[in-house]
Order: sequence, then structure tokens, then C-alpha cells
Amino acid sequence: MSPTSHRVRRNRRRLLLIVAAVVTTAVVSAVAFVAFNLAGAANGIHHSDAELPTAAPGVAQDEGEQNILIMGLDSRVDEDGKPYPQEIYDAIHAEDASVGGYNTNVLMYVHIPAGGGQAVAVSIPRDDYVDYAGAPGGTTKGKIKEAYGRAFAAKNDELRAAGVAEDDAYQQARDAARTEEMQTVSQFSGGVPIDHFVEVTMAAFYRVAQAVQPISVCLNHATADTYSGADFVAGEQQIDAAQAMAFVRQRRDTKYDDVFLTDLDRTRRQQAFMVSLALKLRDAQTFTDFGRLQDLLDTAKQYVAVDKGFDLLSLASTAQRLAGGDVTFQTLPVERFGTVDGESVNIVDQKAIAAQVGALLHPAPAATTDSGTDATPDPTDAPATSAPAASPSPTSSVYTDSQQPMRAGLVPCVN
Repeated sequence: MSPTSHRVRRNRRRLLLIVAAVVTTAVVSAVAFVAFNLAGAANGIHHSDAELPTAAPGVAQDEGEQNILIMGLDSRVDEDGKPYPQEIYDAIHAEDASVGGYNTNVLMYVHIPAGGGQAVAVSIPRDDYVDYAGAPGGTTKGKIKEAYGRAFAAKNDELRAAGVAEDDAYQQARDAARTEEMQTVSQFSGGVPIDHFVEVTMAAFYRVAQAVQPISVCLNHATADTYSGADFVAGEQQIDAAQAMAFVRQRRDTKYDDVFLTDLDRTRRQQAFMVSLALKLRDAQTFTDFGRLQDLLDTAKQYVAVDKGFDLLSLASTAQRLAGGDVTFQTLPVERFGTVDGESVNIVDQKAIAAQVGALLHPAPAATTDSGTDATPDPTDAPATSAPAASPSPTSSVYTDSQQPMRAGLVPCVN
């Protein structure tokens, strides 16, 4: 072998070593960055002293499973009671912090089985008429979304009357509200445990959408609504953060006579958006995009609250797995719509709810079948309406029934 060839091979080996060193350094640096910033977020995020419900006697719970309650507040203030930036009020069509309260307009119970099986996210319609666990302010029954606000008001009034400083009273009242809401959800769902909770405000939702926009969503029909600001075409489309707010809040149509939406469609929109958001987080490689990751961490510090034992490193790992589509969304059924004390409510069968939740969290082994048919129901044809309808898309799946189980993995096309 000539000296020149020998020198070329030596230089090539040296170059490969340099490249390997650079790549290794980059990977280590990325891991260090993520770990450092998650640790920093853990120090800066609001950790609550709220009490977590344990499983009621006789309720199944496997060692190693995780049960997380996601609570989405319609509050117009952050976790410290401070107003949002005006751009957020503009995006949610609210004038200022005086509009809105402390209702949990999103209640989603996420069950992650031991051993990493398929997760299930159970949505509880916000207007379900239920028994309150702690009778906040002397009220024993009401809409499930109002347990938080009633408990907050009662505890805050009590503490302020006792001379507790305003800021301290506010934080203690928020913890009392979280405890009441979680206890009520647990009781209503058959005594299920809640191992962790994540509380997000509308500002958190908006900021997360900002960090990853545009986001793909899909609608079965064109729709518009002056209340939420929704104005969407039929089919799959890209939306920005402000449009995302309208997408998840719309529950009526003010333009098309033949498009009928209810609060259950709003719940389905929330599920659909979470699926689309998970897909965007995965496809945009958000977990390795330092800029976007930092934006999400900054949002968590200001607009998110979690329980004291919540591990953000575990959350990141779980989020990555769920982003892969290993989760099914289910909405609890409503028997009928009714009116109580002049308020529109959902009338529900609590015993049936408890049984359904138990079956969803710990299903019986599936019976084998030789039929060879797909267990997933075929999507029904959308009814003819005056609103333009969506065309089939290879990247979306169609759901026309708000009670139909929704599987992550494709952009859901919903009403």
C-alpha cells in the first residue's frame, strides 16, 4: 500500500472519530438540556397541596398503573390569580379577567395501565348533574364542573373572614377547590383513584397551541359560530392558536341551519384536538426541539398546576408514548338533557357510569372470534345538509357520533 493511501485511510479514521465525537456530544448535550430544563420547570411549576383520592374499597387498582385527572379551567386568571395578557383575552373572545369563573370545563381521566398497555382517556361532560363529595358552601348537588368554583368561593370567604392574607387565602382556596373537584370526580366515577392531576388554564392551552402551530384538524361539515369565533371549512385544515381556541370551545352553529351541535360535540372537539396536538408534537419532533420545548416549559411554570408528587420527567416519557397513538378516548354517556333550578344539565345514571368506567379501566379479556371482521365500527355517512361536507382523507378518521370511541394515530374528523 502506498504512503498516500495509508495517509488517506488515517485521515478518514480521524474524520470519523471527530464526527462520532461531535454526534455523541450533541446527543449528551440534548439529554442534559432536556433533563436540566425539566428539573428547572419542576422547581418553577405550581405544586399543589390538594389531597388526591385513593381507590374506594373494592375498586380495582393494579400496582404500577397511573391515573391522571386533567382539569381545564375557564378561569380568566393565572395560577396566582393575576390577569392574562390582553392577546389571550382577545383570542378567547373575553374582555378581561372579570368574565368567567372557576368551572372545570374539561374533565378528562387518563388511565395508563401497568406495564405500558394501551391508555384510555375518559371525558366527563361538564354539565353532568352529580352529588358533590364535600357539599361546598352547603350545596350537595350540581353540575360536576361547578364543584371547583363552589369550593373555591366557600373556602376563600372563610379564610378572608378569619383574617388570612389575600394571597395566602387565594392559594389555600384553590387547593380546597382542586380537592373537592377530584373527590367529586372519583366518587361519581365509582371510587376510582387519582394518582396525579394536571390543571391547565385557557392561557396554557393557548400558549401550547402557539408553540406548535399550525395544527391539523378535520371537520365533517363547514361550520361557523359568532360566540366562539369559529369559522371553519369542511375537511382537514391547518389552524393557528386563536383558531384552536374557537375549535375546542364551539358548541353551536350560527350560520348553517342544518348543522346541530351540542356540548357533547364540544367535548369531542377537545378530544380531537388532543389527538391532533399529540400528532404535531410527534411529527414536529418537539421533544428534541429546544426552542419549542423551552416555550412549553415556560407555559407550564405560569399557567399549569400539578400535585406535589408529580414527576415531570415521567410526564415527558408518558407524553412521548401517547403521542405515538397508544390511547383511546371515550366520552361518558348522558341519559337525557334536563333542567334543574333553571339550569340546563345532563341527567346521568351514576351506577351505570361507575360500571362503565370500571370496564374501561380494567376490561375483561376479549373473547376470540373467527368472523374476521374489524371490531371498529365503520363511520356512518354524514347526513346531507346545507353546509359543505368533508371529502375522505387518507390522513384522517371520521367520527360522527360523540359517544364513539376515538383512537389516536390519525387526525380525527369530527362534527
